[in-house]
Amino acid sequence: MNNTDPRYTPFNLVTDMLATPAFVRSFDPAVAAKIGASVAQTGKLHFTGEGSSRLFPTKHAIKVIHQRGTALQVHTEAGKQSQSYRLQDWSVIGLSNSGRTAEVIQLFKSLKEAGHTNLSSITAFANSTLESFANQGIVLGCGAEGAVAATKSVIEQALCCQAAVEAATGQNNLKGRLNQVADAMQAALTAPIAKDITDALVNAPVISWAGPNDGVAEELTLKTNEITRKRSDYFEGTYAAHGVEEVMTDKDVVIWVDPIADQEEKFEKVLVHGAGVKVIAISTRPTRFPTILVQDCGDLTGFAYMAAGWNLLVEAGTALSINVDKPQRARKVGNEFVGG
Repeated sequence: MNNTDPRYTPFNLVTDMLATPAFVRSFDPAVAAKIGASVAQTGKLHFTGEGSSRLFPTKHAIKVIHQRGTALQVHTEAGKQSQSYRLQDWSVIGLSNSGRTAEVIQLFKSLKEAGHTNLSSITAFANSTLESFANQGIVLGCGAEGAVAATKSVIEQALCCQAAVEAATGQNNLKGRLNQVADAMQAALTAPIAKDITDALVNAPVISWAGPNDGVAEELTLKTNEITRKRSDYFEGTYAAHGVEEVMTDKDVVIWVDPIADQEEKFEKVLVHGAGVKVIAISTRPTRFPTILVQDCGDLTGFAYMAAGWNLLVEAGTALSINVDKPQRARKVGNEFVGG
């Protein structure tokens, strides 16, 4: 993906994507220090949000902190389901790019009215409705996005979540790794995509994603709808080898993020040989499938995987002559809060 390539119109989406590595490089984890300190007081953290604001930002941070080992209790759930939970003694972090997301605001409003005093917000705009119900908040530095599909704000939200859990657990090593992550994202965003891979995406009626429950593949499933206007599904872990082949065809594509080495043979047998599906991998190592290689950033490689996925989807969207900045139905604020 290269916004000087004559195939591309000057999409705001492409501009925002290509600007993301610079925001990663300049990110200051100290912005989350106050939130991290409040989380440390309770030892229990509940993330909430909707869509892109929650999927990758919260799930990736949770995966990383669990892999490192921590006594912190942390989980994530969407706003409406969160309203059914007992969260009075939990630290709650709500994410909303606009700060106007109804489900998250309704949760914060009810918690504040019940006397909750450990509510934090992460938004892209200052003085938002969500921030007004929080005890402290972070305002993103990336600025407004030009396209409906959120990209650079998703990455900065993820960095804020990562910084918050690191501050809460005393595992502050994000700052020293930001240049490596930014370099890996830049390389993934600008890597050439083979024509046969682009053609497979263009011709596929369904583009599905498989991968760990860390928000990467799940977020890219949503981006597939927004950017390529194609149907998509997310297969968590090895779910793709557990029955979905029954309804798949030889025109379908599955993009496998961070493939599990000892499961490659099974995926090939079940999906490729069994159903004729084209499997494409995004990995730090060569695989038995056509593979988009990214630089290994250890437990932060998910950021590079996300960039590689964006690259694939923009290639497909461009080949399909889609104006990704002007969706027919999707809205920037999916469900806007109305009320006092």
